[in-house]
Amino acid sequence: MSSVITETSFKVLEMDEITADAAEEQSDNSKKESFVTDVLTLAGGTTFAQILTILAAPVLTRLYGPDDFGVWALYLSITSIISVIACMRYEYSIMLPESSEEAVNLLGLSFLAVLFVTGLTFPAIWYFKEPIVDILNSQQIGDYLWLVPPFIFVNGLFLALNSWNSRTKLFKRLSLSRVFSSFSSTATQLGLGFTEKVAGGLIVGSLAGQSIATFVLGGQIWRDDRKLIAKSLSWEKIYEGFKKYRKFSFVDTWGALMNSVSWQLPAFLLSAFFTPAVVGFYSLGFRLLQLPMSFIGGSISQVFFQRASRAFTEGTLPYLVEDVFRMLVVIGMFPILILTIVGGDVFTVIFGKAWTEAGIYAQILSLWAFVWFISSPLTAIYVVVEKYHFGFHYNFFNLITRLLSLTIGGLLGNARTALILFSLSGIAVYGYLCLKMMSYAGVKASRVLKIVFSNFILFIPAGTIIIALKIVEINQILIVIFSGVIVCFYYLYILKKDEQMKKIIREFRN
Repeated sequence: MSSVITETSFKVLEMDEITADAAEEQSDNSKKESFVTDVLTLAGGTTFAQILTILAAPVLTRLYGPDDFGVWALYLSITSIISVIACMRYEYSIMLPESSEEAVNLLGLSFLAVLFVTGLTFPAIWYFKEPIVDILNSQQIGDYLWLVPPFIFVNGLFLALNSWNSRTKLFKRLSLSRVFSSFSSTATQLGLGFTEKVAGGLIVGSLAGQSIATFVLGGQIWRDDRKLIAKSLSWEKIYEGFKKYRKFSFVDTWGALMNSVSWQLPAFLLSAFFTPAVVGFYSLGFRLLQLPMSFIGGSISQVFFQRASRAFTEGTLPYLVEDVFRMLVVIGMFPILILTIVGGDVFTVIFGKAWTEAGIYAQILSLWAFVWFISSPLTAIYVVVEKYHFGFHYNFFNLITRLLSLTIGGLLGNARTALILFSLSGIAVYGYLCLKMMSYAGVKASRVLKIVFSNFILFIPAGTIIIALKIVEINQILIVIFSGVIVCFYYLYILKKDEQMKKIIREFRN
């Protein structure tokens, strides 16, 4: 997930545009086809990018150590928080106006906001470099803080261009930029890893990938839209946009920042209480948990929001939500439970013995990741049913529980304890989120528990066999291969035998 407020804000704006255009230009059937086509176009580029990342991971973990991954994770955490406000949230306003001329000037306003925020980042990094190094307990990160402002600049431009691209609905541009980004980032990291083998290789690779993505997307937009942009831009119109949409800057920024900070807390606190190596173990474990689940959940989220908005007006929202929830459970529960048992073995075999601890962290975080996976796509419900206050309150509660759990674990002096508390608090918070969304949709808690329990029953035979193999200490490679085969057979089984699953897939294709 991604973020609750950030994702939802984008979806609301995207939904407004889709609905308005559909009412004027196309029938309901063509709208659904266009929507799915857009999602599949985006998914294609994302899929390639993630496959390349996963394939490169075993090589990168042998070129770079846990300390290097930890420094990289800290760098990404710092840049992620600042990037949320790089455009001062004006990028979301680009999709609102009916007039393309007004939208162009909002794009210009977003670019100016990026320059302003980047300009503030330079002196902030200069004056607070030593305190940042001391707080994060990492001398290495100090060597790469000067790369933060360039990343904020290119990432901010990308966010603005991405919003313009979404407005024009030319999603092939974005898909292509993601492919170039993944390739350039991975190639740079591998190249520098073979030559220098320092954390800077991972960081420079991320900066290179984001720069290429921005350049490719920007180049395509300039090629196609430069006449409109050159004709429409004016300082007067930019100032009018600044006044008209200042709510994005003054209101939404705080919620977005709070949500972003809550996601980056583990890296900061684990570094402060322990070492960058612990952060490296956490970042790899969490990253490989998040990649496939974020991709699947994100794709479902986009389709679900459009369907939920329509189902709410038709009075069929409870049925849609229950079907989607069941699909999420069927897709996510079995492999996550398998990983809970063999995570350490998987990471040892694929990434080497130096990363066994990362596998154990993945085992600790896996149940939390599953609850996050099944609840995150459903967050659109509180917007659909107009319970807008829920998002801010939930994000605040999520931030506080994460801060407390990691701080308590840090004070106890044990990284695994910190992550166990973090995982338990996450299960509780996202479990509450899930039940609350189901309640808003009119689905009873008893139905939720029945769906979860019935799918858990399917796991018991496979889980029992794998636990038995671990008890008798079968070779790790054989355990990993057997687990992978079991997961493949599981998916083949549900695709062939699960009638409701096949029905849901057909409905999402239509």
